[in-house]
Amino acid sequence: MDVKQLPTTAVLSDFVTVCELDGLKVVRVIHPKATAAISLFGAHVLSFQPAGKKDLIWMSEKADFSGTKAIRGGIPVCWPWFGKAAEPSHGFARNSIWTLNEHRENEEGVIISLTLEDSAETRAIWPHAFHAELLIEVTDTLKVSLVSTNTGESDIVIGGALHTYLNIGDVTETIVSELGNEFIEAGERKPSTGNTGFDQEVDRIYPHAAETVVIEDPAYQRRMTVTNSGNNAVVVWNPWEALSISMGDMADDSYKTMVCVESTVYDRSVTLAAGEKHTLTTLIACQ
Repeated sequence: MDVKQLPTTAVLSDFVTVCELDGLKVVRVIHPKATAAISLFGAHVLSFQPAGKKDLIWMSEKADFSGTKAIRGGIPVCWPWFGKAAEPSHGFARNSIWTLNEHRENEEGVIISLTLEDSAETRAIWPHAFHAELLIEVTDTLKVSLVSTNTGESDIVIGGALHTYLNIGDVTETIVSELGNEFIEAGERKPSTGNTGFDQEVDRIYPHAAETVVIEDPAYQRRMTVTNSGNNAVVVWNPWEALSISMGDMADDSYKTMVCVESTVYDRSVTLAAGEKHTLTTLIACQ
């Protein structure tokens, strides 16, 4: 995504503007260290491109930016649950309009804060009071932190994920490593060598992955790292050909240039008492 080409609707500072992308409002960062774009619909990171490098974030060429469905690609915010634990799948945060709360900047980069609070609409889905903040720190790396606060009077139980789609040159040459000695696939626990390549659909939960997972991307001659905290697993996903063909918001061959490496609380295992917070973080870097 060429974020510099998006039409500007408001200038907030030297490095931060608000733009339009089809039906969406997008916060755009153009800084000497990197460019980035974040949709207010879903608090969804659409692009992160360090200076002199290719975009680290993959976006589907058929993504729907109408604001009527979740966006394919980028970094969807799956919250307050992950997967099909409840309806809607992956929670409601990725289909909600977030508020631009704050932006700060200096010569090292830009920090964007987006917030979401409970409303009549969210309480109809999930009857709890909450405050969610997504902090996006754009420097020569990208750090995304999801801060969940229980603003109600009784305990809440949450899960979630920062569902990062990484942009790669050729999935058949890509290796993801530092994944630990076990993975969960289709509900079954299986031994792991600690790394995986791709020659078919991969949809695995790695509950013992290292804090920093490594993605070797030889087609683009680079190595990416994804460093996570606040999670209890890393999910690795590539839909492969048949599933890509079945999805209307993915090109048939788009599986070849993406892999998801997700900081995840996969089992809704975080309990927050009244006033308590939890932070789920992912930090993406490239060498």
